[in-house]
Amino acid sequence: MTTRWSRRGFLTASTATALALTLSAPAGAAAEADEFATLRAKWRTLLLGEGFSPTAEPFKSRLAELGSTASQLQSSMAPAAGSLWPDLVYADPEPDTDQESYGYSGNMAASYYRLLTLAQAYCQPGTGLTGNASLRTAVLTGLDHLHAEVYNATRTRYGNWYSWQIGAPQALLDVCVLMYSSLTATQLAQYCAAVDHFVPDSAVANYTGTSTGANRVDLCRVLALRGIVGGSSAKVALARDALSPVFPYVTSGDGLYSDGSFVQHTTVPYTGSYGSVLLGGLGMLFALLNGSSWAVTDAKRQIVFDAVENAWAPFLYNGLVMDSVSGRAISRGVAASDSKRIQQDDHLRGHPILASIVLLGQGASATENTRWRGLVKGWIQRDYYSPPMSNPSLGLTNLARLKSVLDDTTITPLAEPTGHRLFPNMARATHRRPGWAASLSMADRRITYYETGNGENLRGWHTGSGMLSWWGDTFANGQYSDAFWPTVDPYRLPGTTASRKVLADAAGGDWGASLPDVHWVGGATDGQRAAIGQYLKGLQSTLLAKKSWFFLDDTVVCLGAGIRSTDGTAVETTVENRNLGPTGNTSFTVDGTTKPLAYPWSETLTGARWAHIGGHGGYVFPGGATVKALREARDGRWSDINRGGSTAVINRKYLTMYVDHGTDPTAGSYAYLLMPGATAAQTQARAAATGWLTVLANTNDQQGVAVPSLGFTAVNFWFGGTAGNLVASDPCCVMISERSDGTAVICVSDPMRMRTGLTLTWNRAVASVTSKPATVTSATTGSSLRLTFGDLSGTAGATQRITVRLG
Repeated sequence: MTTRWSRRGFLTASTATALALTLSAPAGAAAEADEFATLRAKWRTLLLGEGFSPTAEPFKSRLAELGSTASQLQSSMAPAAGSLWPDLVYADPEPDTDQESYGYSGNMAASYYRLLTLAQAYCQPGTGLTGNASLRTAVLTGLDHLHAEVYNATRTRYGNWYSWQIGAPQALLDVCVLMYSSLTATQLAQYCAAVDHFVPDSAVANYTGTSTGANRVDLCRVLALRGIVGGSSAKVALARDALSPVFPYVTSGDGLYSDGSFVQHTTVPYTGSYGSVLLGGLGMLFALLNGSSWAVTDAKRQIVFDAVENAWAPFLYNGLVMDSVSGRAISRGVAASDSKRIQQDDHLRGHPILASIVLLGQGASATENTRWRGLVKGWIQRDYYSPPMSNPSLGLTNLARLKSVLDDTTITPLAEPTGHRLFPNMARATHRRPGWAASLSMADRRITYYETGNGENLRGWHTGSGMLSWWGDTFANGQYSDAFWPTVDPYRLPGTTASRKVLADAAGGDWGASLPDVHWVGGATDGQRAAIGQYLKGLQSTLLAKKSWFFLDDTVVCLGAGIRSTDGTAVETTVENRNLGPTGNTSFTVDGTTKPLAYPWSETLTGARWAHIGGHGGYVFPGGATVKALREARDGRWSDINRGGSTAVINRKYLTMYVDHGTDPTAGSYAYLLMPGATAAQTQARAAATGWLTVLANTNDQQGVAVPSLGFTAVNFWFGGTAGNLVASDPCCVMISERSDGTAVICVSDPMRMRTGLTLTWNRAVASVTSKPATVTSATTGSSLRLTFGDLSGTAGATQRITVRLG
């Protein structure tokens, strides 16, 4: 006769047996077991959060919501062949790696995440299910079912590798930590064996493929937790050591660059998405292992700390993270009703980065930690559009971290950092001024036009064609958050020059496959102002153009030349395409005349000198220009740009200005000034001040401007030649700022990364050169300045800074 043990009786017996074994084990083994227990407790705290009151808002409501969600999931859980929940079928009738199989593998991982939700509701206070025996049984039943059916050491993976190596094992191991006292030694051993099968040590043997950057950090988290749950010192040590390749600066491919760039998938700027995962993952692992036998002591981890302000802060503004570095995540708005994906936008993506910075600060220096908490406090307080403490997708632990900063009276909120940052290694730039910030997106032979994949970001084709995004300090912070991406005309993204040639969804291929065969993309900056250029070749198009931007104190000067195409379609440069929300009752004034508020409305503005969008900013057209303007109400669906998106129709109203270069132009051009936040009076005054700006050149060979009142001169030399008082022997970017103290800063770069020599002459009296980089091999002063540069090809497009005393 077999005696049926109750679960409690079995756990009591197994606990007693484990205790006896521990007592009889060598002292070293017992100490190691204690350390694993300590690490499990630390991870439990990292998962559940600390320092918050479950009876205070927003935690009280969040915990109640967690309990309600868990109750619904528990009620709908129905273990059956091929699924744990009826809406999450993971049994793949034709297992392979196609899109359908991706869905099945995603359902398997999502099933584990639902179990994690149940486990959190069981462990957290205030959920109404805290310590609930029925809920505990549901979690354990679910774990056993998934192990028996799909995630075990005998199965072969299908669909998305990520689901098997990162998604499912992370959730599984988190559940194991939370429910550790309720799991038997046999269950733990089986679950660990499954993880070992799908995530063997070889997963981190080489820093390549899917084991780089954020993915490598995720894999290390799996290995570390597998070691802690299964009591394997070797696994934890492997996880720690496998982090080291993430730290050093890279010069190609995935990872952090010394200029602050962060790239994932080889060609995609990803600071705001994969970069967020990397930052959050490292913060968790540093906190977990700190003070243990496996603490991360690699000195190069300081690079990660430095990157908080070198790589992440430039793209954070009032709590949002700029879409220019979020890849295909920009298409993850409202999900389909049956989707398991959480809604995202630039603000909702930015808030977890703030929380990760707070966590990372715990392992940084006291000075760094204090400054970062000040930055985070400022970002939280200024995010009027989407307050972080009301972010529905932000977990309790992250909410608690942000609340701790808000409540810390010793921390003074810091203002937004100002200045210009150029990121040559990912063809991006940010310009931050008091009152506004802007971001520029380009593409070159290293950086893709855009990324699509997994059915996401299907129409992001032109985001790398010179898209110029901007936000005000207290206005327009929802410009790209409020259903912009599914409703905007994807051929008329602000700042871009594009052919109207019709492109297929996902044109160019998945995972950033398409790269323009161009070298001249980049610029020069002194840290406050900048000159930037892009030699544009259209995606699957014959379009060619030279585009330049000169970022100044209150203005961005935009020039275009050499615009030509033989696509048989129109080519347009979009001066602006402003999302005016569902109502769109924003005024539009051109040369002092207020235009109609009606939708639809359009007009060809002939000889326009300036325009102003109420509550947004101003636009100046030097010498007058013919510009087309229109108001339109545009319908769109998130499913149009993301196959997992909602099919509900959304409508947003837009005000668009664009230069129509005609069909198959041969030498199109444009020139305009963007003045974010300017009033109509300020815009009109700038247009009337015809001497404020001098366009030195706007041709296929050179583009340059001078602003005498700022002491500013800059030229993008697409070819060697003369523009104003500057002469260059070869292609380069030059920017000069003359100062009131009789000095000047000359910034030069080789965006093509090909110059083995360069001679630059500035026809201006210079008394002496006071500093220069090693790349300057000779400098001659007098009635003019002649600088000779040596090999610039190894400078990665970085700015070479020379200071002089004027004659």
